[in-house]
Amino acid sequence: MQKKNVETSDDGRYIVVDGRKWRATDPLVPEETAAELRRHLMAARRAVRDALKQEDAEAERRARARVQLAKTALGERGAAWWEQSKAERQQRWEEGLKRLEEG
Repeated sequence: MQKKNVETSDDGRYIVVDGRKWRATDPLVPEETAAELRRHLMAARRAVRDALKQEDAEAERRARARVQLAKTALGERGAAWWEQSKAERQQRWEEGLKRLEEG
């Protein structure tokens, strides 16, 4: 697999992957927590893939909701992390991880 070219915007708010701009992960998320959230994200993406293969609309809906939850907890979706207070940011990733772990 070829490594993608990833650049970070000067303000650190965005990454650019192969010319496409994406919101960066909130840099305040502790690395261990971010790694756990990424594990949940990748598992949810695999579940989307599997649901699509099986043509299971309900499983796809649940998996996509988990992708959204993980991306939001990481700060990559939802309210912009740079517009939130430190406490709001911490609450976002802690609640997101808790909900993902509860299943």
